[in-house]
Amino acid sequence: MSEYPAHPLRLFNSLTRQLEEFVPVHDGEARIYTCGPTVYNYQHIGNMRAYIFADLLGRTMSWKGLKLTHIINITDVGHLTSDADAGDDKMEKAAAASGKTAWDIARYYTDAYWADIDRLNIRQPAKWTIATDHVEEMIEFAKGIADKHCYECETGLYFDTTTVPDYGRLAGARSDDIEGRIDEVEGKRHPQDFAIWRKTPPGENRQMEWDSPWGKGAPGWHLECSQMSMKYLGNRFDIHTGGIDHREIHHPNEIAQNQAHNCSEHSGANIWMHNNFLIDRAGKMSKSSGDFLRLQVLVDRGIHPLAYRLMCLQAHYRSELEFTWDNLVAALTRLKRIVMGVENLRQRAADMDPAKAGDREHPKVTELRDQLDAAMSDDLNSPKAIPLLEELLSLKKVNASQRLNLLADMDAVLGLDLEKIQRADLRVRPANAPIEETDIEAALDRRQQAKSDKDFAAADAVRDELTEQGVELMDGDPLRWEWRIVI
Repeated sequence: MSEYPAHPLRLFNSLTRQLEEFVPVHDGEARIYTCGPTVYNYQHIGNMRAYIFADLLGRTMSWKGLKLTHIINITDVGHLTSDADAGDDKMEKAAAASGKTAWDIARYYTDAYWADIDRLNIRQPAKWTIATDHVEEMIEFAKGIADKHCYECETGLYFDTTTVPDYGRLAGARSDDIEGRIDEVEGKRHPQDFAIWRKTPPGENRQMEWDSPWGKGAPGWHLECSQMSMKYLGNRFDIHTGGIDHREIHHPNEIAQNQAHNCSEHSGANIWMHNNFLIDRAGKMSKSSGDFLRLQVLVDRGIHPLAYRLMCLQAHYRSELEFTWDNLVAALTRLKRIVMGVENLRQRAADMDPAKAGDREHPKVTELRDQLDAAMSDDLNSPKAIPLLEELLSLKKVNASQRLNLLADMDAVLGLDLEKIQRADLRVRPANAPIEETDIEAALDRRQQAKSDKDFAAADAVRDELTEQGVELMDGDPLRWEWRIVI
């Protein structure tokens, strides 16, 4: 937009458990760090909800006129099978299971993650920071805090959480469940202490290891985010985002490191933001199941990835979102209606005499823009923003060019790719569909002819024939484009 929208941006800070007005550390800028994936496997769709949320946040910042610097890390070393310094290194374990090198595993799943980012129309950050590219700097970071805040034991260098003020306040009150996730490690002074550097066990050779003052080994998972966020965004920056699962262990440990590094009680980021879980009652959200839901599974079922993005936007990022196939199909249907409305609007704008555009914006367009800003400024309330988009498309008597301009603003925030996507793009053929699209179209031609001839028995026979082959028709669309293959 050409001018800064009027509503102050208020965001929920997990650290204070309250809404706070966003006041940038650097005037006119927004500096955001997002915890990225550990690339030992594909990302499930619950993981991807975190990046849709972070993208929505970044898009809102850009739309409100702020210069955005967004950093997302790639964890290709250091993350153990337990978040709390126990178990095997996820990368080493995946490499051993596949017979490939850990480096090959990291490259393959990083590329797969980036492909999913693209399919969900998530914007590229200012920089992807790769953990293994920063290990020497992590060692220097650790050296800088070791004397006052760390101790060495047989398994590595550990951070003493009693040396920083108010450790764990991001997580709130410690529950038995949280305590149960912190495994005992011999030599640790306190249960909450965590690894800064993990030594390679005697007699073991790892693919990813480096020399350090504490012996050959690898950095702890929490160390990388502290080092990389502050390297690229400064010792104090605006916002740190991640999934709500990071709120209990990973992010409190980052905060402790940040406090030690900065010799300050400040957490490093002014605001810590967390999206809630995507819940799947069928139990296929966890990678440990071996049969988990990733974006390609949705595509193989005939669902366009942007339908999943819309499904996420229909719920507030801090609310749990239940995944069901019915919910996803409903989001796809809603997206199709929006895309059809956009195509009709573009046609009206193309057919309109430019001289009739007028110099003054229609009051309803101005009102909708203000309502969009109010919704997004209210802690990214995308569920309130989507109906505004649909209302804009329904304003048949309002200047089409003006509506198209506001549509661009709305899409800049919501990221549904409405500038480019066409109706035909949303028809995704399931991977195991038993019928080709050309055969469906031919059958629809026969059915349409039968209906024109008032031979309704023949028309019903064609419908039954398609139903037997898994094709569901949605009557009532004069353009006849709405059908889907049900597998």
